Amino acid sequence: MTPIRSKRIEAVIDEIIDQYAYADQSDRPWIIGFSGGKDSTVLLTLVWIALLRIRQNLPFPYQLRRPVYVVCNDTMVENPIISNYVDDVLSKISEEARNQDLPIFVKKTVPKLEETFWINVIGKGYPVPNNAFRWCTDKLKIRPTSNFLLEQIDEKGEAIVLLGTRYEESASRERSMKKHEVTGNRLSKHNSTANTYVYPPIRDLMLEEVWYIINAVPSPWGFDNSILFKIYADASADDYECPTVVVNREHSSCGQSRFGCWTCTVVKNDKSMTALVDNGQNWMQPLLDFRNKLVENRNLTENRSETRRNGQEAIREDGTFNGNYTAHYRYQILRDLLIVQKEIQNERPHITLINNQELIAIQVTWNRDGIFDLSVGDLYKEIFNKEISTNNIKTLDDTERRILREVCKDEPDYYQLIDNLIALQETKTLMISKYGLHNDVEKRIESFVNESPI
Repeated sequence: MTPIRSKRIEAVIDEIIDQYAYADQSDRPWIIGFSGGKDSTVLLTLVWIALLRIRQNLPFPYQLRRPVYVVCNDTMVENPIISNYVDDVLSKISEEARNQDLPIFVKKTVPKLEETFWINVIGKGYPVPNNAFRWCTDKLKIRPTSNFLLEQIDEKGEAIVLLGTRYEESASRERSMKKHEVTGNRLSKHNSTANTYVYPPIRDLMLEEVWYIINAVPSPWGFDNSILFKIYADASADDYECPTVVVNREHSSCGQSRFGCWTCTVVKNDKSMTALVDNGQNWMQPLLDFRNKLVENRNLTENRSETRRNGQEAIREDGTFNGNYTAHYRYQILRDLLIVQKEIQNERPHITLINNQELIAIQVTWNRDGIFDLSVGDLYKEIFNKEISTNNIKTLDDTERRILREVCKDEPDYYQLIDNLIALQETKTLMISKYGLHNDVEKRIESFVNESPI
């Protein structure tokens, strides 16, 4: 391959070659955190070039035996522009890795259904994240990527995570990186995950060198890097990229990120989405308005319960409530979200802000909380004028409901109780396990008994 006209960048490639083929002759997998942003794109570019040179220069018996996983974490609430871009890039990476016969494998991780952003906020009533209660990083990023990492450790014994972090990004980032480094070693032990090592090959690169690689070095997987440059130009905000493979809290801060979740309420203002709207992406305005409304309404006492989900009292000193969201506020968030989704889909029908599985799982969660008078299905039909696709779930049909009403015509309260219990049982088929179903049924029956006249 043609050498890159930069001794510093060539030195990084040489180091990657040495680390892959000589310094570590095990087959421990490399895991590259790929967000599609500038630093992770440069990291994968240099690793890809290194692999091609190894094949060209090393004898056949060795060649390329270490797998390299390109892991992209999808929080399911990513900025739609970067999300669509990343999907296109990942598809091209996977295709070209096969065409070039490289041991590069794309893996996309997502949160478990019961841990998605909307299940937590609309289903369970979690207040949207802020600096004091940033539950999103653990549920949406750490757990999905850690689960994949642990799978590799179970199979190979150890794994090496390659990070696209650089000293120049910030003084705090440099301190964090150097804190775990061992003098003379490229790899540092992960501070919380056993049998895991961290390797940051581009740690010494300057911002100018990062942009030089993106703009002057052809993408080895054949993608047009000018698209990425244009995205950054349109989203002109502070120059920082969220890490995509987050396996500990020292890499979790996305507070000043250029491309994070479109729902991010940790920051006061979303500079990147505002810049995108100002630069012509007007269709994103409803997303920005919705996100700002989540921030404004977060701490209003009328939207919060007097207890948390664990039953602990949550009343401030001034008597206002600070618990989880009330059922009716959860319903209002869902209504607003579906209206925004319908508006966005008029121009971009491929964009889905909340999927059908999440909608059904929200109803499951509401039922488990004893909320039966609010219907996700009815709300969806009201806004979209069609039924939610419920291929994953069995529900009573109209005939069965008519028969049930006739049987209970002299005791209508019993019809409501039986209907609620059936809903608890049937909606459970969507979830991974039926853990807690017995308690839910008992709670509903106990509530019915307490509500019934003596």
